[in-house]
Amino acid sequence: MSRPPLHALQGFVAAARLGNLSRAAASMNLTVSALSHQMRQLEERLGQPLLIRQARGVALTLEGQRLLDQVGPHLDAINDAFQPYAARPEHVLTLSAVPSMASAWLVPRLGNFVAAHPQIEINLQSSERLIDFDRQLQFDAALRLGSGQWPGLVVEPLFDEWLLPMASPALIERMGGIGHVPLAQWPLLGDPDGAWGAWFALIGERPPARFVAVLDDSEAHHRAALDGVGVALGRVTRARLLLDSGQLVALSDLRLKTAWPHWLVYPQRSIRHRGFLAFREWLHAQAAEHVRHMQAADAG
Repeated sequence: MSRPPLHALQGFVAAARLGNLSRAAASMNLTVSALSHQMRQLEERLGQPLLIRQARGVALTLEGQRLLDQVGPHLDAINDAFQPYAARPEHVLTLSAVPSMASAWLVPRLGNFVAAHPQIEINLQSSERLIDFDRQLQFDAALRLGSGQWPGLVVEPLFDEWLLPMASPALIERMGGIGHVPLAQWPLLGDPDGAWGAWFALIGERPPARFVAVLDDSEAHHRAALDGVGVALGRVTRARLLLDSGQLVALSDLRLKTAWPHWLVYPQRSIRHRGFLAFREWLHAQAAEHVRHMQAADAG
């Protein structure tokens, strides 16, 4: 028997998995008639029916299921092996960042990068999920908050994250001003990480017996503080613009360093991407400027 018809096998696997010839043909840039012709030739060659044509798609025969089980994993392995060598445009940079980091820190600075590198197109996707760079090959890098332990990836530190009690001007007025009553008597917004306990240990006071609300989402946590619901032990990076504009006010000069700094994370393959190299250099410069700003604020 001559060599297996790989293109027809690819079409068969696509049709079997999608259960529809039209969608399978579209995924392979073929017409439905061309894919149907390939399937008939494959069935004639094997002497077995593989697909059952139905009103709303196709189903597998027993022989078709057996062929899919044997051939599908091998085609997947071939596709995975060739993916790292796929052509990648040097002018497109795809990044992932947690939403709070993207909206509060990266995006306000991104205009400087775009102005300096107008030829580079930034594709920024905000998500709390970690990127699997081995499978999600469209991503070049990620900005992450964590321990820095991501095996198999290049991990570069950007800056530390700090926590600070902060409240809206309206709540401060309602409480008689900063320092009028101990912080434990203010309405406090709890957090699932228990950071308030560490904060009160830092200032040598006992934490409150209860919180007015507990929010496990960073955006909701800061939003509740803006709306005067209570005092947030907020991330300084996330709240920097709100603090600078006066929408939130720090209730203490002390800050609590978290165990999770900010990192730039990327696979080794990205080091060959010229657009990424330009972004990496710019990002570290921005991170250094951010650290200087924090140090200047401390000195002030």
